[in-house]
Amino acid sequence: MSLKVRAILVVVIGTVMGLSLSIGGGLLSETRSPDAEELAWEQARLFAEVMERVKRDYVEPLDDSELLESAIRGMVNDLDPHSQYLDADEYRDIRISTTGSYTGIGVEVGEIDGAIKVITPITGSPAARSGIRSGDQIIAVDGIAVDTDRLQQTIGRMRGRPGSRISITVLRDDEAIVHEMRREIIRVASVHHETLGPSYGYVRVSQFSETTARELSRAIDAMQDSNEGMLDGLILDLRNNPGGVLDAAVDVSDLFLDSGVIVTANGRTTDARFTRSAHRGDVLDGAELVVLVNDGSASASEIVAGALQDHGRAVIVGTGTFGKGLVQTVMPLSKGRAIKLTTSRYYTPSGDSIHETGITPDVYIEGTPGYPDLNLSAYVDREQDAQLQEALDRLQRGNVMHSNAQ
Repeated sequence: MSLKVRAILVVVIGTVMGLSLSIGGGLLSETRSPDAEELAWEQARLFAEVMERVKRDYVEPLDDSELLESAIRGMVNDLDPHSQYLDADEYRDIRISTTGSYTGIGVEVGEIDGAIKVITPITGSPAARSGIRSGDQIIAVDGIAVDTDRLQQTIGRMRGRPGSRISITVLRDDEAIVHEMRREIIRVASVHHETLGPSYGYVRVSQFSETTARELSRAIDAMQDSNEGMLDGLILDLRNNPGGVLDAAVDVSDLFLDSGVIVTANGRTTDARFTRSAHRGDVLDGAELVVLVNDGSASASEIVAGALQDHGRAVIVGTGTFGKGLVQTVMPLSKGRAIKLTTSRYYTPSGDSIHETGITPDVYIEGTPGYPDLNLSAYVDREQDAQLQEALDRLQRGNVMHSNAQ
């Protein structure tokens, strides 16, 4: 066994024993049997033995840091589909999705037809001001060609310090165009809205970040202001919303509820056991509410749909939701890394766990339309969207809360 692997063995054994002692209360004679102690040493030896074999015999050379990170990643990832070890880049991406802001040029990009294309430039961003358009193909960043198979790497290269210079080369109608700009702090909108008819509002929430409830409240205010201070009804579209920050889901639910439990959670630690309740005040002032869901509505989306359904505040239209009733906590580690660990199970106000079962809609309607590749912002097609049409019909007929009479 190499000297380096011997040192790793000592560290692993010390870590295993230290964790065992701390969990057991710190007194070996009172908390650990000799057999359990021997097992901890044996498992540590096995870890070091496997690592030595891999280092020596694997077809490609590997260094210790790669192997150890893979072991850590495997340990956490194997717990459940939602727990995850995050390296510094992955942790940064998680923070961006939860805070709703990042430093960059302000474009949504995606891999489309084997190329990295601009889905949409964010209004007012450096990219929008420089003239970058939806459909442009990004072919180089700072003069270096992009790898079309490495979308995340391209996204990472476009981020950086506020005020730093960057050039983006795009291909448009077979012409290469170079755009020079400076990076800025970009606010990512999670809420898109528009008015349907003279007195009905539509809002789509794409994910739940720390700013979502504020964005939603402003969107409703704007639609009410354009309609002489009131709406007769609102459609809240949570389709294909994968979730996000739990507290954001609580705050969104609270916008429409005057009282009552929104969600409860149960876990092993004190912090993992909690109840969140609504405060007085309904932004719609009692106006009718329809929530659209489908099998892509998960986690925080299901918290909102479940709370509004259980309290009889909204009718749920669409198909059954994804069924993710677990809460993850992101725990920072050294050197910008973190783990995302499942710490709780959550329950709707009625006490139901929706894990692996989902929310059952009040009105079952198939057929969520696909959003166009190059327009992932607010998109309403009443002719092709049977779920949206059902929601709007119910608002116009004024029979939203008689949802079970299908």
